[in-house]
Amino acid sequence: MKSSRNKTLDITVEEGRIFFEKCLNLKSKDLNQEGNFSTEQILNKTICGDTFAVMEKLPRSFVDLAVIDPPYNLTKTYAEKKIAETSREKYFEYTQTWLEKLLPLLKNNSSLYICCDWKSSIVIADVLVKFEEEKKLIIQNRITWQREKGRGAKENWKNSMEDIWFCTISSNFTFNLDDVKIRRKVIAPYKENGKPKDWTENEKGNYRDTCPGNFWDDISIPFWSMAENTAHPTQKPEKLIAKLILASSKKGDVVFDPFCGSGTTSVTAKKLERNYCGIELSEQFCTWCEKRLCDAEKDKSIQGYSNGIFWERNSKPEV
Repeated sequence: MKSSRNKTLDITVEEGRIFFEKCLNLKSKDLNQEGNFSTEQILNKTICGDTFAVMEKLPRSFVDLAVIDPPYNLTKTYAEKKIAETSREKYFEYTQTWLEKLLPLLKNNSSLYICCDWKSSIVIADVLVKFEEEKKLIIQNRITWQREKGRGAKENWKNSMEDIWFCTISSNFTFNLDDVKIRRKVIAPYKENGKPKDWTENEKGNYRDTCPGNFWDDISIPFWSMAENTAHPTQKPEKLIAKLILASSKKGDVVFDPFCGSGTTSVTAKKLERNYCGIELSEQFCTWCEKRLCDAEKDKSIQGYSNGIFWERNSKPEV
């Protein structure tokens, strides 16, 4: 029995059949006469199937922003399916294959973010460099964010960081700086002619809305008492994905996730008034995704983000 405060979503496909039936798949009834999906069919939909097969059926140049969270090169079990760690060479080929299928779906002014752990990041970086040399994309930055939980290791340093590679298709891309500033308290404010300089004075405290760097230490991993939490083993926080969506898309744009898991990218895109499309192989994870999308119609809140401001971890929006 779960505690009454435990909000973790872990319903089975049968328990959530009404949600799973909202998904599309590669059966003929969901495809058009040419045997493909049209843009109208896939907007704001979850497609249940193998992403390598599904991406071949999607329309060209329909994506404004891609958020990709592929399986890391680790031995891990996802919905009772075990994925084994492989060689760097095979993971390079795997990454290259899905990226080649993804690129035709992106518009010329699109951005893409690729999530990875430190070990996968080494290989993914090599793939991205290859594609950049072939002038298929531009590597813009590498974001590193701090995971605040995780078990220690007896003979190694605790693995508490992950990377996100930020790339664009061209030099013409969206980046909304003002939408992703973080609010920090100012302890020793600097004044010029007796007035605040680059900060705001408030009866509840002094603060500054600062430009974000590429190291993020303000993210909380979903845990059992948070409404967004699911039983997915590698779920990303909505706050993390919100930063990517707000920075690199506009309202009404299409956000695409080819490995959507429990649906964090789709759910966050919906809350931020973007269109979305996600692909997921597991029927169970698709069910959770659709349940969360249904819940997002009533609750658009994102933990750690309110009134257009990202707040520091473990802080309250006081100003």
